[in-house]
Amino acid sequence: MNTLLVTFLVILAVVAVMAIGVIFGRRPITGSCGGLALLGMECDCDNPCPRKLARMRARAEAGSDPAESERSTGE
Repeated sequence: MNTLLVTFLVILAVVAVMAIGVIFGRRPITGSCGGLALLGMECDCDNPCPRKLARMRARAEAGSDPAESERSTGE
């Protein structure tokens, strides 16, 4: 029972510290678009991150194949 109580208090403390960080203006924890690309999968994000949007715009301007450029850059 003590282990459960200590575990609960530690998790509660971590959540409280993260909340205080957000309250004081730090950015909240966010995901990235790079995780799936590292596994060789295509990202089908509904709302891509700014880096992904910039890569998509650059590819559109260059007229290159999106899959080819991601394989060559490792992203």
